[in-house]
Amino acid sequence: MRSMTGATPILDSVLTCPACARTAAERMPEDYCLVRWTCPGCAMMLKPKPGDCCVFCSYGTVPCPPIQAQGGKSAKDCC
Repeated sequence: MRSMTGATPILDSVLTCPACARTAAERMPEDYCLVRWTCPGCAMMLKPKPGDCCVFCSYGTVPCPPIQAQGGKSAKDCC
């Protein structure tokens, strides 16, 4: 999948749990947004923050591929 900006999307991101600060490297799916992720440290289920389309946009080091394709813009019409 190539982004609208012509760059290949980054698919690896590190999620950080807001409850216990545990980090986990995860590979992002290219064809859907991940809206739930369970922390391997404390078992808290993370959901996107209001206005974000997925857990990567809320808690990751890299936004999801659709947001990357939009140049980092809002989650409107993302997934």
